[in-house]
Amino acid sequence: MASTIDPTLAGTVSFFSTPATRFSSNPLLTKSDLAQFLKDLLDPLAPYTSPGSARIQLGYTGTHYDDVAAQLEGFARPLWGLASLLKGGGLYEGSKRWVDGLKNGVDSGSPEFWGYMRDKDQRMVECSPIGFFLASCPKETWGCYNEEERGKLEAWLNVMNEKEMPNTNWLWFRVFANLGLKKAGSTKYNAERMKADLDHLDTFYIGEGWSRDGPEGVVQLDYYSSSFAIQFAQLVYSKLMREEDPVRSEEYRNRAVKFALDFVHYFDEEGRAIPFGRSMVYRFAMSSFWGALAYADVDLPAPLSWGIIKGLQLRNLRYWAREAPGAYNKDGTLTIGFNYPNMNLTENYNSPGSVYWCCKSFITLALDDDHPFWTSKEEAYPDVLKESVTLLKNPLHIASNLGGHTFILSSGQQCSYPVKQSAAKYGKLAYSSAFGYSVPVGSLTLEELGGDSTLALSDDEGETWKCRRETREARIEEGAGWLRSMWYPWKGVEVETWLIPPRKENPLWHLRIHRIRTKRNLISAEGGFAIYGQGKDGRALNHLPGGGYSETEGTVEDGPVARATSSAGVSGIAAVETNAKRKGKAMRMDANTNLIEPRTVLPTLMGSHGAEEEDHWLVTAVFALPQSAFGLHDSWLKEWEKKPAGIEGVLRSVMTGN
Repeated sequence: MASTIDPTLAGTVSFFSTPATRFSSNPLLTKSDLAQFLKDLLDPLAPYTSPGSARIQLGYTGTHYDDVAAQLEGFARPLWGLASLLKGGGLYEGSKRWVDGLKNGVDSGSPEFWGYMRDKDQRMVECSPIGFFLASCPKETWGCYNEEERGKLEAWLNVMNEKEMPNTNWLWFRVFANLGLKKAGSTKYNAERMKADLDHLDTFYIGEGWSRDGPEGVVQLDYYSSSFAIQFAQLVYSKLMREEDPVRSEEYRNRAVKFALDFVHYFDEEGRAIPFGRSMVYRFAMSSFWGALAYADVDLPAPLSWGIIKGLQLRNLRYWAREAPGAYNKDGTLTIGFNYPNMNLTENYNSPGSVYWCCKSFITLALDDDHPFWTSKEEAYPDVLKESVTLLKNPLHIASNLGGHTFILSSGQQCSYPVKQSAAKYGKLAYSSAFGYSVPVGSLTLEELGGDSTLALSDDEGETWKCRRETREARIEEGAGWLRSMWYPWKGVEVETWLIPPRKENPLWHLRIHRIRTKRNLISAEGGFAIYGQGKDGRALNHLPGGGYSETEGTVEDGPVARATSSAGVSGIAAVETNAKRKGKAMRMDANTNLIEPRTVLPTLMGSHGAEEEDHWLVTAVFALPQSAFGLHDSWLKEWEKKPAGIEGVLRSVMTGN
């Protein structure tokens, strides 16, 4: 019998690309839809739960802390969602597992005892969702325990009040522990300690809604400043303590109003958030700030409305439910990674249970059914914020969504303590909602480096490469509308960089200008955005001869130009300095360098720069168009042809400012 299979499918991998049905079939439009999504995430945890329910073990990878703490993570972090569900009147037949597990985990006589907290103990982190569970559901927790069980629970949490904690957002975890004790009615609630912690946390505030993740001198304003920790915690506190601490609660709501007007620029029309910084394994926790606004009943600033907030939150959740099948194992548990399992990007504190920090984004389940978040019609990304460029002075970012590509230019942030792949997570020149960012997977070749949106330098003929990690003297020069900074990779080498956002006349191009002063010979490799590197047949993109003057998928290397076109969009880079000698290369990156796509091509410019008295000036034009924005343009090739030219005026402005 003749085969009826479409011959164009022969040899492809499309048979295995269908997302997990349990999530992709959920429309995620209503409160009941969101509750079902949560339950579908909680159900697969049951087989991995210990007999006494206090521990959940999802895998065998290691962390810097002990395995019992990792199993506590697996137990505690889903409580962000379960507590919200129960608070909002929802039911879950597996909730008894967590009620029993909490009782057994704090019992020193139980084989499932978590152990008492020491100084700077990972167990402290998990006190945050536990405290939220107690504060939100006192009847379902505290009210279910006898006097002895309550005593063990409050004693275990109270240990934290006498221990040393990192001088970071961690202090919020102790605040939540005391909040839980207070709302439960425990005599171990330490009001003095909680006030001292809050007073100190408030010193992290720098204005316009932004808090840094640490004391003065820290230049780290990532998702921990927003959804992962500080803003989320402030909003939850303002709700739970509105009557007891009205002044501070009102201050936190006011901060959120200001912050929201900046944070909205980190999300695109598809619902994706821009990956930036550490802990990307927390995935849709990135959007939990929007739900926390509703939880705290914040008076929204124009142009934001409850319909817009609802859209920002639910579109992000729908993206993760439908568009990232690699975020889930086949049994429905979450993987360690971002869009697919990837240990290269993880931190040394990421266990298999860590990823359930994403359950913060279920906080809108705690709202009454008649809350305006749920009664309002979902609205699209606000028109007034589309096709805009915004200077964000506190995080040292310039956000753009011109032409349908949402990304930030970045200079100045860095982690205040050692973090794996820190240069990739904080030091790149740009970060994109569509193309993500890449991390190194080795130290031998450029293909291993993951050098997207980066100027990489080598002083040993390519044996080793340095990328920007510690950026100095970074500032937004508002009059010029650019981001300017210094980098000192070695003694005797200075790199000054100007990042210039797109303009309406060429909305898919941004400019980078580098002035290199060097007393040693250097090789440079400057990358654009990494892009999905496979063709329609599933195989590596083919090279296009003759300069690629068509919209055919494939790669182009044409003098000082490199470009790649695939089903994910178009990414390109061009050297536009006078008498450019750099050469374009469509570099096939090592597998699993990128957060979003495991197989990528990186348009790159290669150059050599001698040890000379004169400065080396590099002027780079970077092009990017995600597939989601194809419909906004008649022809992407016409947009490509708008490559910035006649840049002498810009260069003169830059040089005059020296």
